[in-house]
Amino acid sequence: MDRCVVLVDAGYLLGAAASLLAGESSRSRVTVDHTALIASLRERAEEETGLPLLRIYWFDAAPERRPMPEHRRLRVLPRVTVRLGALTRAEGRWVQKGVDAAMHAELSELARNRACADVVLVTGDGDLLPGMMSAKEHGVAVHLWALQAADGDFNQSEDLVGEADERRVLDREWITRSVRLREPAMAFPPAGPPPEIAKILAAPPSHSLRPTGSAPGAAAAELPEPAAEPVQAPAALKVVPTPKDLAGRVASPAHPPVAVAATNGPVLRWSSDRGWVDRPSGEISTPGDTLPTLAQLTTAEQRWADREEDITAIGGDPHEVGQVFARRWTDRLGDRERLTTLWGDYPRIPHRVDGELLRYAARFGLLAHKDDQIDEHDRYAIRAGFWKELAVRVPGGELVVVDD
Repeated sequence: MDRCVVLVDAGYLLGAAASLLAGESSRSRVTVDHTALIASLRERAEEETGLPLLRIYWFDAAPERRPMPEHRRLRVLPRVTVRLGALTRAEGRWVQKGVDAAMHAELSELARNRACADVVLVTGDGDLLPGMMSAKEHGVAVHLWALQAADGDFNQSEDLVGEADERRVLDREWITRSVRLREPAMAFPPAGPPPEIAKILAAPPSHSLRPTGSAPGAAAAELPEPAAEPVQAPAALKVVPTPKDLAGRVASPAHPPVAVAATNGPVLRWSSDRGWVDRPSGEISTPGDTLPTLAQLTTAEQRWADREEDITAIGGDPHEVGQVFARRWTDRLGDRERLTTLWGDYPRIPHRVDGELLRYAARFGLLAHKDDQIDEHDRYAIRAGFWKELAVRVPGGELVVVDD
């Protein structure tokens, strides 16, 4: 009985933190050190109640109630229990369902069973008022914590504030120990077309009214007599090359063609949600496509260790995800000289490896809120992280991959 419990509405706490630090309530604007945040909550609760902690309950929402990476990291921390509601789409925005009801039920159950003497509520929702009143009737002291509002005003229900036994405001200094602004991501790819495509687009049209290399006067003399009615010029010239046009051009020195493709004809490639899709002239594959996948190189013991690292150490930033995948793949391949075959196809990643990379990225919630598709910007960042890691680990890679 002589213990304290902390119930945290994660949507309120992290949304208020984003408002305080970034000026808007989007949680994507902040980065959270969950281990440090839990430690701060425990220390503050034990200090203010004078009681040892029984447990911290973390209430949040997730699509289809499936744990996100942060939830998997939280639930393996000592004295932490994660309760998930559903995250659903309504009127063009994401809303959480079932979180308030779960907090109300947990609060009432703890008080009814006399599991604790003091309860700390980190929330602002007035729907918890009946649960708070019920807990007080069972002899539980209720502490209500708020996070400092950006405008200095209340960001909690006034009824909730009026009913609490004790009230505290967590200030900016306290929250910034574990929550900070997320650094703006680099834009991938850079604005404008790649240099080799820019040269093609800047070149004059291939259709000309006079033969190449002839003098203007001579060309005019050789032209046929004009017809009675002037010939209309085309309304618009095709200046954006198709994949077939590009395949017929000579490769630039920075990107030499793969030897097998040069001897058997051009290889056409289109980008897609699955990476790059080859449409070769004949059954041709590039040397990079012969490299084994990470799954083929990974033992059962390594797979277990990878999952443990994903849960406890990997933050889930798209760029970081690409780097982690590339590090594991390179280390387990062993012969890094074989990876030099990739540079002829840069920035294309072998199709099987690229699909495996994107499936790995999906574990970190990069599909969330995006209709089960990885956002285009995230795909660029994932692949950029992959190439950046390979560039420093494979001979010759730094000459190809430039860190913008």
